[in-house]
Amino acid sequence: MKWKLKQSNKIRISVGVLLLIALFAIPFLNPMQKYLSIPNDIVTFNNQSPIEVPGLGDNVQVSASDDNIQAIDSSQFYAEEPGSSELVYDVAGFPIKKVDLSVLDDIRVIPGGQSIGVNLHTQGVLVVGHHQVNGQNGNLSPGEESDIKVGDVILEINGESINEMEEVKPIVEEAGKNSESLDVTIKRADETIETKLQPVLDDNEYKIGLYIRDSAAGIGTMTFHEPESDKYGALGHVISDMDTKKPIEIHDGTIVESSVSSIEKGNNGTPGEKQARFSTEENEIGTITKNSPFGIFGELNDSLNHGNYDEPMPVALSHEVEEGPAKILTVVEDEEVEEFEVEVVSSVPQKFPATKGMVIQITDPELLDATGGIVQGMSGSPIIQNGKIIGAVTHVFVNDPTSGYGVHIEWMLEEAGINVSNEEEQKAG
Repeated sequence: MKWKLKQSNKIRISVGVLLLIALFAIPFLNPMQKYLSIPNDIVTFNNQSPIEVPGLGDNVQVSASDDNIQAIDSSQFYAEEPGSSELVYDVAGFPIKKVDLSVLDDIRVIPGGQSIGVNLHTQGVLVVGHHQVNGQNGNLSPGEESDIKVGDVILEINGESINEMEEVKPIVEEAGKNSESLDVTIKRADETIETKLQPVLDDNEYKIGLYIRDSAAGIGTMTFHEPESDKYGALGHVISDMDTKKPIEIHDGTIVESSVSSIEKGNNGTPGEKQARFSTEENEIGTITKNSPFGIFGELNDSLNHGNYDEPMPVALSHEVEEGPAKILTVVEDEEVEEFEVEVVSSVPQKFPATKGMVIQITDPELLDATGGIVQGMSGSPIIQNGKIIGAVTHVFVNDPTSGYGVHIEWMLEEAGINVSNEEEQKAG
């Protein structure tokens, strides 16, 4: 009897080890499908030339404005049970937990599609480059000598908060005339760094050898707004600086009305682009309080022209999205929001926020004729399927402008401060 018990324990241990190996091996055994993509409207990214990317094969290009090259892993460890709102998370067929996900009945938002002008003001002033100053001791860059790097944000000089470029010059002039160095506080990623910076006289003007910027402007597309709170979401992806390629940390910002004047079609290897007219000083319709991986967010202070799409619509969580026909709302001329046919090629149910949850393809002949597919300025265009808003267009594939990524709407809503799901987790044996 003792021998049998020992043998039984050994068998249990062996089975346990095999299961553990299987659990860890599954992610590496499943194939991955890679897509190259670029942010397809980023405000300050326009007119960047494609660059060769070593190691990706012949004739593969990705835009210089690409924030990263990502892969969609087809080995997601969860699946929807047919006819149920319950997600079963499992690995190799063994259930781990069940999560009940149900959209709140009272969550309805008005779809967007409008072209908007975006005006961002940075937190502090952003260092975007160095330049040489011709001083008495030859050419040098005082900023570079002080170890101030491209991408740093200047928060304070001599204890004074800096929010605009115009605030820097008089402080530099005064310090230079008094032969004093500047005490500079900079933000570098999550660090706050103190350094000293010595102005140098060049052609009767004191200079610090830094190129700085305090704002960015461009166009995008409204995704949704919630009529009761006036909260909105747009773009579907972060706005990054064209020089540093880093997300812009904003102090404040505004969105304004915009009118599409022309469209440059996209071709394989070169994304297209919307051209639009707007004034950053006029027709302000909302504020920008957040610039996140899922778009820009804030509150509207004026009504939007919705045309035929002014009724609030329900939203779909990621596990409710189906592969197949859908529609997007966007503007191709003036300010008219139009509906165009697309295909959801793939959609990954997501338990946790992720920016690239869908692959979509433009199938509408009229839109293909006008734009060639997805173009810069189109990101944020809401995607509608089965009478629900399911997400927004975010990126275009460089080598196939008819296709690109979409973000699931639930993550944009949560970023806007709108809670869309009730979650109740329970273990499953």
